[in-house]
Amino acid sequence: MTSWTGRTAAEIAAAVREKRVTPREVVAEHLERIARLDGRIGAFRKVRADAAPAEADEVAARADLAELPLAGVPLAVKDNLAVRGEAHRDGSAATPDTLADADHVTVARLRAAGAVVVGLTNVPELCVFGTTEGVHGTARNPWDTTRNAGGSSGGSAAAVAAGMVPIALGNDGMGSLRIPAANCGLVTIKPGFGVVPAGIGNGDWFGMSENGPLATTVEDARLMLSVLAENGFESAEQRPSYKIAVSVRSPLAGVSVTKPYTNAVREAAGLLAGTGHHLHPAEPPYPMSLSITSLRHWTAGTAVDAAALDPALLTRRTRVHAALGRRFLGSVRGGDSRERLRARLTPFFAEHDVVLAPALARRSPKAGPWHERGWLRNVLVNTNYSPLTPPWNLTGWPAMSVPFGTLPSGAPCAVQLVGRPGSEAVLLEVAGQLETLRPWQRTAPLD
Repeated sequence: MTSWTGRTAAEIAAAVREKRVTPREVVAEHLERIARLDGRIGAFRKVRADAAPAEADEVAARADLAELPLAGVPLAVKDNLAVRGEAHRDGSAATPDTLADADHVTVARLRAAGAVVVGLTNVPELCVFGTTEGVHGTARNPWDTTRNAGGSSGGSAAAVAAGMVPIALGNDGMGSLRIPAANCGLVTIKPGFGVVPAGIGNGDWFGMSENGPLATTVEDARLMLSVLAENGFESAEQRPSYKIAVSVRSPLAGVSVTKPYTNAVREAAGLLAGTGHHLHPAEPPYPMSLSITSLRHWTAGTAVDAAALDPALLTRRTRVHAALGRRFLGSVRGGDSRERLRARLTPFFAEHDVVLAPALARRSPKAGPWHERGWLRNVLVNTNYSPLTPPWNLTGWPAMSVPFGTLPSGAPCAVQLVGRPGSEAVLLEVAGQLETLRPWQRTAPLD
């Protein structure tokens, strides 16, 4: 009997459109895998074991089934986006357990394309940190369950990497798609500003947060992004050569990048050079003030999201983060520091089409109750392992994480691709070439 777990979204959708399998059969297999594995992984806060099969039947009955790009594809949704009939708790005991009366626009687009929501995935409280744990559970890396999956889209990434769903919806305000994707061996893209509807929290962290896909292949990431953005992002008919800057330096002074990640960048650069691209070492001119700019925006975004919540029900690290952020609200709302950063980096991107850089500085922290630990300890751990993602939220430019190689532990390593505004198709093209040159194992060997 054919198994549909471990298949890509593109494969599943094609089979459903051709009526080789029903949406209910596909969803049932994935729900069984969730029931069997998620006790070890902690990806889901809520599994829609009753609603999802019924909604799969609704997809099967649609008159336009043969045209649906995601026909019958099981989907996990990050628990800070509304799913009709479900509460979204944002990883907190302080948020209301109120059922949403409508889908978030991104969820609605994916459902309109034929996807079936099988569950809502775990996040850290208010999606603040780059590790996923809290009152609703801890998301572990399926490749190494002693390690955290990363955050804040950690549950979504863990669900895909464990083969519990082929694709998941997440979002990224300071690296929250790219960090867990890099940890868990997935493909993701944080689109540039305005490409995909945001509507995340109370103001999208001043426009820095973007919704995007988590997938096991570049094809699936492209497919899901196309649905989210209502834009095709088609591959170029003739493969162009791009000017690619090879960067291995951390943007934050005093934070180093470990050898597995710098080696991955150099190996990826060597492979891409053999395909006709023009690569050379070049470091973006990050300002010394970047760490302060990042901290101000990171904390201020939390201050806005926490403003209407009972502080007694928030964890201590969140309360401290929000209290610090309230001091910066005025300066952050003005946007001057982000505009200065864009002005500083724009000439560099006029000379380079893509930046190839490490996705992380080191592997994710041990899985544990980080929500019970102090604020400074959390900030230092997050900053030391993921300093390379925030600049591209501050600029609002697109960035991807792509699996490349392995760490000494056997868990996946990853590189980051960054482009100028409007270059999502270029990044997907380069990522697809890396996938061809160095194929990766799509899901963790859990069975």
